[in-house]
Amino acid sequence: MKLLVLGGTKNLGRHVVEAALGDGHQVTLFNRGLTAPELFPDVDRIVGERADPAALGLGEWDGVIDMSGFLIRDVRRSAEVLRDRAGHYTFMSSIAVYADRRTPGQTEDAELLPWPSNAPEDEFTMDLYGPSKVRCEQLLTDLYGERTAAIRSGFVVGPYNPDFGNWGQALASGGTLECAARPDQPIQWLDARDLADFLLLVTAKRLAGPFTAVSETWTMRDLLDAWRSVVPGEPAVDWEPEVDRFHLPRDGSNDGTFQLANDRAIAAGLQVRPPAVSALDYVRWIRAGHTPPPPPH
Repeated sequence: MKLLVLGGTKNLGRHVVEAALGDGHQVTLFNRGLTAPELFPDVDRIVGERADPAALGLGEWDGVIDMSGFLIRDVRRSAEVLRDRAGHYTFMSSIAVYADRRTPGQTEDAELLPWPSNAPEDEFTMDLYGPSKVRCEQLLTDLYGERTAAIRSGFVVGPYNPDFGNWGQALASGGTLECAARPDQPIQWLDARDLADFLLLVTAKRLAGPFTAVSETWTMRDLLDAWRSVVPGEPAVDWEPEVDRFHLPRDGSNDGTFQLANDRAIAAGLQVRPPAVSALDYVRWIRAGHTPPPPPH
């Protein structure tokens, strides 16, 4: 498959490119060339800005995976340039698109966040993150119809990714695991490598529509215990740390966000590795000299 990756050198994106190359796909990267430009030296590159994607009009691809789509204006511009040059467009979306944050078991058909009136399409703020992803999904559907898919994920763990990075550092160094959340807080996640494989699968099979790509629901206590199990002894846990790295309300008002149904993604081929496997790989990665990137907020 001739594959165009928008982004591809940061966090999840590098796993997508590594998986694509491992599967024998011909990859082209489109990005600014500023983040880890030394990666993938043998891969074709188009250096440019999302705000001015005219250079994409010189090529054709079987599939596109959009890892850097945040501003609605930029997603629209690249999608319009590629509409007749790409067989399929897979968009990296988010579970932040869902309007109801309390009800468990919601599927991809659940109500989505509306677009705030008079909000700018060329500026990014965390308040607009969810609504922006919704709007990008909708414009891609309008342009591509059944030739587009949106992959909605939440916490993404594993090497090169920031989520649960503080746990990995604590386990790697013998420190205390900090968790500013209720022990019975519902939680879902996905290993970056499993998510990368699923993005490729959806693109190669040209699957359509949204997919909620998350694990089954665990409690935070059970997930933390799974991570603790990968090192000897019983690492200490602090449930009341000064710094809140999870930003999860303790009143249950966001519990539904982490009890989403993943049946459609599993049926399509999503595979979810056990959390202890992700934790052990993360600890080994840190001990090899790497540092988890800072969280995005």
